[in-house]
Amino acid sequence: MHIILGGTGNVGSAVARALLKRREPVLVVTRNPSKAEGLCQDGANVAVADVHDTEKLRGIFRQGQRLFLLNPPAVPSSDTTDEERRSLAAILRAIDGTGLEKIVAESTYGAQPGERIGDLGVLYEMEQALAAQPIPTTIIRAAYYMSNWRASLQTAREQRVVQTLFPEDFKLPMVASLDIGEIAARLMTEPIEQTGIHYVEGPDRYSSQEVAAAFATVLGRPVVAESIPRNQWLTMFKSIGFSDESAESFASMTAATLNETFPDANSVERGMTALHNYLLQMVQSINPK
Repeated sequence: MHIILGGTGNVGSAVARALLKRREPVLVVTRNPSKAEGLCQDGANVAVADVHDTEKLRGIFRQGQRLFLLNPPAVPSSDTTDEERRSLAAILRAIDGTGLEKIVAESTYGAQPGERIGDLGVLYEMEQALAAQPIPTTIIRAAYYMSNWRASLQTAREQRVVQTLFPEDFKLPMVASLDIGEIAARLMTEPIEQTGIHYVEGPDRYSSQEVAAAFATVLGRPVVAESIPRNQWLTMFKSIGFSDESAESFASMTAATLNETFPDANSVERGMTALHNYLLQMVQSINPK
């Protein structure tokens, strides 16, 4: 049995569906069973648990042989770094003594040691903790999620603007959840001894200008990219409900991304979903004909 932690989110559900297509048994872990109805119809089993309930989570993990580990993101109004460290610690405690034979864990490009750098720091800590425990572990370092651009759809449609924290011409590796799911399913079914770090991104790297152009094509109207100056990042984050702590973390994470040296394009694993196709599917799913 494959256990999928965070199985009703964008990435977790993509992993679950990719495994189900391979006729693999899947147990999805979620806090909200109503979100798992579609996965149930596709053949998944469901377990309801909060990741902070270590004993219950350990009991669920004991029902399977392989675990897809995704540390759930904290709500931006909280101190996201502290909350995500707390959930990660609970998950790691729950893994101990389960008898799992393999873990595939979702991390991120740019994972690195440091304080107040958001997921970059917390997921690096996750990688280090998993490397120190005995269960064979594969790490997926995923590029910037294409799904992050969902938040730009309204301004693209109504104001013909895509706001970005990156310079308009800054090329960023991006990936669709569907592609992470396919690659993760393959890694979940590999022999136990095959481990390591896998960098995963889509078929190309895109600038914010190219994101705006893709929105323009999909929406059938002009759309431009508009970069928010760095000295306005904290104010912007706080204006949309981020706590002081999470605003600082996200601003520092963005700055670190701008300074990051990305993996050589020839050394990564690539999905098939181009940005234009992802945005088209996203718009169609929101406004089906």
